[in-house]
Amino acid sequence: MITLVRRAAALCVLGAALAACGTSGPAQAPRPASGTPSAAPAKPAPSRPPTLAPGPAGLTPVFEHGPRTAGKTVALTFDADMTADQGPRAASGERFDNPGLISTLRRLEVPATVFMTGRWAEEYPDEARSIGRDPRFEIANHSYSHYAYTDDCYGLPTVSRERMRSDLERAYTAFRKAGVPDAMPYFRFPGGCYDRAALKELTAAGVTAVQWDVVSGDAFATDADAVAREVLDGAKPGSVVVMHCTRSAAPVTERAVRTIVPALRERGYRFVKVSELIGTANGRA
Repeated sequence: MITLVRRAAALCVLGAALAACGTSGPAQAPRPASGTPSAAPAKPAPSRPPTLAPGPAGLTPVFEHGPRTAGKTVALTFDADMTADQGPRAASGERFDNPGLISTLRRLEVPATVFMTGRWAEEYPDEARSIGRDPRFEIANHSYSHYAYTDDCYGLPTVSRERMRSDLERAYTAFRKAGVPDAMPYFRFPGGCYDRAALKELTAAGVTAVQWDVVSGDAFATDADAVAREVLDGAKPGSVVVMHCTRSAAPVTERAVRTIVPALRERGYRFVKVSELIGTANGRA
C-alpha cells in the first residue's frame, strides 16, 4: 500500500513538472470569471504645479518672465479684479466680469492664466467655475479683497500685515465654494505692489508671486489699437503680459486681444499658461 502511495505521489510530481515545462514565461494571473469586472488600473497621482524655489532668506519667490532662450512663448494673463467693498456697485449694474473676452480666448484657442480675486469668484461663481474647469485656462490667486499689500498703491485700501496670509487663503476658499477644482499656487499682488514684509508674510503659504514684464495699459483705456501696440512692442520670448478681465475697468481688452493674438502668432509666438513658463524656468526666478 505504501509503495502504491509513493508511486502515485511520484506521478503527480512528474505531471506538475511536465506542465510547468510547457509554459513560456511566468505564470499568468487567473482571468476573472465571466461577468466579473477586472480591477481598473490605478490612476497616477496628479503632479504638483511647478513653483519657484524660495527667494533669499526663504522669502516668497517672485517670477516676472520665463527664459528668453527657451523658445518663442508668451503668457497672456488677465486680472479679474473686484474689491471687497464693490458689491453695491455690482448690484447697481456695474460689470466686473468680461464673458466676451473669455469667449474670444476660447474661439482663438489661446491658453491663459486668470488671476482672480475671491470677491470676483463670489460675485460670478458660474463664470469662475467655467473658467476653472476649462483646461485651456488656469486660475491663480489675486487676493480676496484686492486691498493692497503695501501702503500707497494706486489709491487702493490696504490690508494689515497680520491679515495678509488669511486674505490670500480666503480667496482659495472662495474658489473652492464656486466649484474651481484646482486653483494654482500662484499669487499676484493687487496693483503689483509688494515689499519685503509682504513677501515674508506669505512665505508660509507656499505660493510663487507672479508679476510681469509687459504692461498692456488696458486699465481704463479706450483705444484698443494703442493697447495692442503696447503688447506687440514689448513682447519677448518668455514674456508675461498683464491685462484685465473686467469690463467696467478695461472695456477694450477683448478687441485688443483680437489684434494681439494673430500678430504674435505671425511672428512665430506660441501662447502658454504661466505654469508652463515657471516649469521651463526650472525653479529659477
